[in-house]
Amino acid sequence: MLLKLNQSSWGLGICAILKSSSSQKSNVLLLRHHRKVNDFMGHRSMRKKNIILKQQQQQPQQQPMPSNSNTSSSFKTRHVVVLVSFLSAVAVIALSLNTWSFFRSDGRGVLSDEVYSYEVVNVFPHDPNAFTQGLLYGGNDTLLESTGLNGQSSVREVDLQTGKIKAIQNMDYSYFGEGLTLLGKRLYQVTWLGKTGFIYDRYNFTKFKTFTHNMKDGWGLATNGKILFGSDGSSSLYKINPQTMKVIKEHVVKYKGHEVHNLNELEYINDEVWANIWQSDCIARISPADGTVIGWILLPELRQELLATGNRIDVLNGIAWDQDKNRIFVTGKLWPKLYEIKLQPLRKPLQAPLERLCLRAPVHF
Repeated sequence: MLLKLNQSSWGLGICAILKSSSSQKSNVLLLRHHRKVNDFMGHRSMRKKNIILKQQQQQPQQQPMPSNSNTSSSFKTRHVVVLVSFLSAVAVIALSLNTWSFFRSDGRGVLSDEVYSYEVVNVFPHDPNAFTQGLLYGGNDTLLESTGLNGQSSVREVDLQTGKIKAIQNMDYSYFGEGLTLLGKRLYQVTWLGKTGFIYDRYNFTKFKTFTHNMKDGWGLATNGKILFGSDGSSSLYKINPQTMKVIKEHVVKYKGHEVHNLNELEYINDEVWANIWQSDCIARISPADGTVIGWILLPELRQELLATGNRIDVLNGIAWDQDKNRIFVTGKLWPKLYEIKLQPLRKPLQAPLERLCLRAPVHF
């Protein structure tokens, strides 16, 4: 019994020892496991840290974020640039509009003292078959007129109020009548595509004689009471001796450096030579001293209104001046009306530059 007990106790002790040994072994194994884990985690942590450092070294260095003061300064700068750009754009637009109209108001609504429109004062009947080439006022409400076209050319006296022909001298078919002017009691007339002209008795057209001039062609005539002014369809304004009909002076007519070609019918008004510009609705006001254009008269509405009412007409041509009553008359080739006009300063912007409206390329026949 004792042996059994001792054996049992010994067994229990052995078991306790084995258990204790097993527990210690487990503790040792657990400690070793923890060390391995720590070593592994530490190794991973170091490896990860090295990878991060390597990536940071490979990436480009980023600029530091600007401070609030720098951000505010940049914001203000951008606003200033935008404002300057906007003001510049406004200035360009304003300049463009001013250039397009070409003239600035003087406070009275007048755009230019050198460009004039007109007011129609009276409208008179005019022979719609008259191809008007020369026109002048003959006094006592009469007009003296030269007409063109071969076979239809003539010199005539016309009643202003009725448009009726009071006297007429038809020209030979070979002549194409052109400019006309009155000096004293003599009417001077030139012809197209030639250098032959005619001098008529003011009161009897059947009495006439011929002359030869040395312009390149015959288009327009006018007089200041002493000499004659002539045009030949070019940009030249001629001064002519009325006794010899020879050119004594020639000026090239220019506007702002541009030659003014196609000078046509002429009239002398208040120390200026006025000239129709062929194929335009413009009258140039020319200084007889040097040929400089000192002003323009724009008459596009007259022709446009006639065309709108179905009239088959040609260009504006024909200027006459009643010096005693200061009346200005204008008409055109085949126009059914003759207009008394009064000049008005231009008060509305031009729809195109003046050069485009009034200047034409030279023509050669």
